[in-house]
This record gives sequence, structure tokens and C-alpha cells, in this order.
Amino acid sequence: MTTDERLTTRQAAERLGVKPETVYAYVSRGLLDSRRAPDGRGSTFDAREVDALVHRTRRPAQRHSGDGAAGGTGNATGVGAVRTGITLIDGDHCWFRGVDATALAERHRFEEAADWLWTGEMTPGTRFTAPREALAAARRAVAALPGHSAAMDRLRAAAVAMAAADPLRFDLAPEAVVGVGRTLIPVLVDALPAAGQEHRGEGPLAWRLWSRLTARPADEASLRVLDAALVLLIDHDLAASTLAVRVAASARAHPYAVVSAGLGALDGPLHGAASGLAHRMLAEVLEQGSAAVVVAGHLRTGRSVPGLGHRLYPREDPRAAMLFRLLQDVPHAAPALGAAREVVATASRDTPLHANVDLALAVLSVSCGMRPEAGETVFSVARTAGWIAHALEEYEESPLRMRPSGHYVGPRPPRPVP
Repeated sequence: MTTDERLTTRQAAERLGVKPETVYAYVSRGLLDSRRAPDGRGSTFDAREVDALVHRTRRPAQRHSGDGAAGGTGNATGVGAVRTGITLIDGDHCWFRGVDATALAERHRFEEAADWLWTGEMTPGTRFTAPREALAAARRAVAALPGHSAAMDRLRAAAVAMAAADPLRFDLAPEAVVGVGRTLIPVLVDALPAAGQEHRGEGPLAWRLWSRLTARPADEASLRVLDAALVLLIDHDLAASTLAVRVAASARAHPYAVVSAGLGALDGPLHGAASGLAHRMLAEVLEQGSAAVVVAGHLRTGRSVPGLGHRLYPREDPRAAMLFRLLQDVPHAAPALGAAREVVATASRDTPLHANVDLALAVLSVSCGMRPEAGETVFSVARTAGWIAHALEEYEESPLRMRPSGHYVGPRPPRPVP
């Protein structure tokens, strides 16, 4: 194999042992990069990248772990295996600390679930409060940004401002880190500009976040979906942003910096933007009146169909299944739900494909008049709780252990003259 060998979609599919449609699903999840073929028809893939993916997807210990670690087993010896007791994904199920994630979302609000993830204690009615001075600093930082700034820009600015306002930010004792989580998350939400009528008082976080996402009045069913989505998105194995968080925590970065590392990785187009792509696709389906036209357009240009498939679930994403069930009670959601079902049916005509949580978030954002990046905002706020949990774990490990070995491929230095 030459160093620049390119594979066609069919060749890549055969080497991976999957259908061609699944290859494009890998592209949408950031697992593969594609280029247009020289003749302009179809896509090509780097053979080395495909072979590396074959190696990763055929290691069963990465997905089936008996000790509760979603990322591998045993002590870490680099970034290939990270010991964690937070999330287990096995088959078509996801558990947080041994509790089914969907059951947790069914019974508890986001603040209760997040605090339980950090402390191991479930306290009904838990509320997160934004400290006045920290919130004021975050709002000043957000207000100083250009008007066209995205929500992710505002979240990062708020996190940095709050860190600067906290002289004790380097206190890494567990109770101090938990305290940061309880105040940072509400500051991130309350520092965002309001899109609608603000909720007054210290009510549930989902209520306060709602007014940052849409100008439409909140209804009970829609808030229920948003709160459940926040719980379900708290953590999900060692995604790229979570790995960045573990590396930062291993270097003993303070929890604000740890969260900033996660937000930075999440801001990439191959990670946090997936729900926005699904939002735009659903909006296009509703405008065109046909999913077939939109799906065909994606496939013709070598793009995958957003919101379909997940490499960690052989069948249906359980988070999506729960959200779709709750979305049935949301006013005005029927058109977007129908569009999503039509997309799934069209794209899975020859190969079984299932909706993932990004498509469910897109149904919520389209139905409720939210901007395309609303799902990314929900994802970021929810995942901040998971990042704090991972920081708490990593602070208990040996420092600076998350250091892989580089494989040098540059020019060799000249040999010394004998």
C-alpha cells in the first residue's frame, strides 16, 4: 500500500465490512475524512485512515467492558485506555454510574442528575444558582463580543470571565470542584442573551435555558423534552471533548479551564455541530415537502445524511428513542416529527439506519422556533456536568499521565560524521 492510496466508497465499505451508506455515516461522525473523486463523482478515502478505523472498531474491549469503564479496562498507559466509573455503553443501552440514562431522565431533573453524578447523593429539588458577581463578569464579557458571535463563543467567554473572577479557582479539592459545577452551569446559561421572556427567580435550569433558545412561550411538554435532553446528554463515553477535558485535568488545570478545553473541542464542525446540520436538513425537508429530494441531494454530493446512525449503538440510539416519545406531546411538533421519520425511512431503504440524538434535538429546535445552533447549546450546557465529573475522576489519578507517544514521520537529522 502506498502512502497516498485512495479508496472509493465501495472499496472503503468492503475493507470496513459495512454498507456504503455507513461509510458516509462515519464521515458525519468525524471518524473518516473524504475528498471528491478526480472525476467529480463520489468520494475517496485515505486507505491508512480506513485501516486505522478497522483496527479501532474491531477491538471489543473498547465497547464491552465489564468494570463500568466505557473507554477501556485497566489502568491507563496513555490515552488509549482511561479508567472511569461514569458511563457504560453496551449494546443499545447507556448507563450513568450503573443507572440507565433514560430511567434517570424519566425520574429526575437535570440539576438533580448532575449533582448526583458528582457526589453520589440524589437530592430532590436541587437548584443551581448563579453568583451575582460571577454572573455580572460573565455578562460583561459576553456583551463585549461582536453581535454576530455564536452561542459557543459566548459560552467560552463566560467560562473564562468566571474563572478570572474566582481567585480560588486552583482549589482542586472535590467539594471545591463540585461547587464550581453548581455555579458555572447556571452562569453559562444566564449569561446568554435572552431570546424570549426571561424566567424570574431561581427556577429549574431548563426553564432558564428555554428563554435563551427561543422567543416562543414555554409549555410543559416542551420543557419536559429539554430537561430530559439535558440529562441524556450529560456524558457519553470518551468523546473528543471529554478526552480533551481528561488531558487538561491530568495537567491539573482548574475546573474552569477544563470546561474551556471541552468547549474548544466541541466547537469543531465534526463534533458539536451535528445537531445543527440535522436542523437545517429537517427545515429543508419541510420546505421542499419531500425527504427523498433532500436525502438524494446529500448522497449525490458525497455527504452523509445528518442525524442517522451511531457507532456505539448497533441499533437505535436509546436517547433518541426517549426524546422522540416525549416529542409526540409537544405542540406543533408533528410536522418535524413526520419529516424526521421520512428521512429515516428514505435513507434506510437498502441499509438499516436509525435516528440518533442529533435528529431528536433537531426536531425540538425546528418545532419550537429555535436557531440551528440551539442543539449545540443544549449539548454544551449538559456536557459541562459530565466534564466536571470527569475532572473529579482525573484529579484523583496521577498527574500528567495522559501523554501519548509521538510517531515521528518528519525528515531524519543528519548522521554525525565519524
